[in-house]
Amino acid sequence: MSLKEPDFTIGVEEEYLLVDKDSLDLAPAPEAMMDACMAELQSQVSPEFLNCQIEIGTTVCRTVADARDDLKRLRSTVARVASDYNLAPIAASCHPVSDWRDQHHTDKDRYNALRDDLAGVVRRMLICGMHVHVGINEPDRRIDLMNQLRYFLPHLLALSCSSPYWQGEDTGLSCYRLTVFDNLPRTGLPPNMDSWSTFERSVQAMTDVGVIEDSSKVWWDLRPSSRFPTLETRICDVMPRLEHTVTLAALIQGLTRMLWRLSTHNQRWRLYDRFLIEENRWRAQRYGMSEGLVDWGLREIVPFADLLQEMIDLVQEDGEALGSMQEIENAMNILRDGNSSDRQRAVYADAIQADYSHDEALRAVVRHLTEEFHADL
Repeated sequence: MSLKEPDFTIGVEEEYLLVDKDSLDLAPAPEAMMDACMAELQSQVSPEFLNCQIEIGTTVCRTVADARDDLKRLRSTVARVASDYNLAPIAASCHPVSDWRDQHHTDKDRYNALRDDLAGVVRRMLICGMHVHVGINEPDRRIDLMNQLRYFLPHLLALSCSSPYWQGEDTGLSCYRLTVFDNLPRTGLPPNMDSWSTFERSVQAMTDVGVIEDSSKVWWDLRPSSRFPTLETRICDVMPRLEHTVTLAALIQGLTRMLWRLSTHNQRWRLYDRFLIEENRWRAQRYGMSEGLVDWGLREIVPFADLLQEMIDLVQEDGEALGSMQEIENAMNILRDGNSSDRQRAVYADAIQADYSHDEALRAVVRHLTEEFHADL
């Protein structure tokens, strides 16, 4: 593999839920609303599997600052157009109240095929995620960095958690989304692979027997993108606050460059067994940031604050080179204020303290999510 520095360009995709401004229940996107969004944003906006969802994607950005500007434009446009139809977007991975049985999928060939292929599993997919692409031109480099970067996926998940509630109940988890998504095939942590050709052969074996048509149906937490020369991080919950999304994107970009930089000194991050990383994935899913993660080098559970500071220190040189150190350091703001799941639970607790009923308190959470979506616009 060449040691020529990759571009480390960045792209962000987010999925939003649409709620009725009055009832705060989920509501389908009218066709006229989607047409109006597409007229302004063209291919940067699209429907999602369920008709109460909408997806946006930035252009290829050179810097995190460029990604912030594009995300702000995309979020603002969707919010403004939705408001014309008495709707508001929320960037949370699960709606606190709504039942998946009441939702309907978008009537397009792609989604009809998913419904037929995945049956009852896909019907429960009332979830939203956030994906970050980092430009890595060399295919073998993408695989090498994927093998190493997967160690940090639980850390990124812990910061992003936004799905504590499901169908009106507190699940006890910080990220319930993954319990739904993991029911799909070809999900979870990526396996360790020794080369791009190994990845291609595995995908080809599946396409040859007809179980998938291409690698876009490989839904790992981290994967080589099927459409772009990028490494796509997919583990994160979508986050209500624009600035928190920017921080996670900056961290992912910085970690990717840090791992590449190690290779220029003939070094690499230790490859831990998937079995061990999955334990941290579960801890992040269950506890978010509150109970720490296992440092498998030390063989002990370490407070998340210590792990986050260590991660920021690791990418100091890279954040400075990429012009994103301020955004990376803003991860400490998430630690201080809590991830979205923490903040949602705090809103619920305050509402109960104020004598709201359980349902009223959950709707206060939805209202909080609509306010947070608009906070940085």
